[in-house]
Amino acid sequence: MYLALVILVAIIAVLLILIVLVQNSKGGGLSSEFSGGAGGQMFGVKKTTDLLEQVTWGMAGAIMIISLASYVMVGNGSDASQTINSVNVEKAQNSAVPGGNIAPLPAPAPATTPGDTN
Repeated sequence: MYLALVILVAIIAVLLILIVLVQNSKGGGLSSEFSGGAGGQMFGVKKTTDLLEQVTWGMAGAIMIISLASYVMVGNGSDASQTINSVNVEKAQNSAVPGGNIAPLPAPAPATTPGDTN
């Protein structure tokens, strides 16, 4: 079910991208294609832009609702039985850390200058 929600969000996101690309910020876009100059209009310019705006907001809202639904399905992770399954986490948990017996770093060698004879 979770995979189906992820696929649905991906499809809606692609459609949302296409709808936004059809729109023009200067009032053109798809509405200018249907406005038709001096003759009759197939669709009203205002109604086309209103429809595209409503579809854009609807799809954005659908993505948010599906995202929240998938969060509820997966859970918030507060359950002790749910842990992160990762190879790196397992390696970090299994690695031995010295318990305070850390060897000090060696002292740096004294700096010598080119004119020293020692």
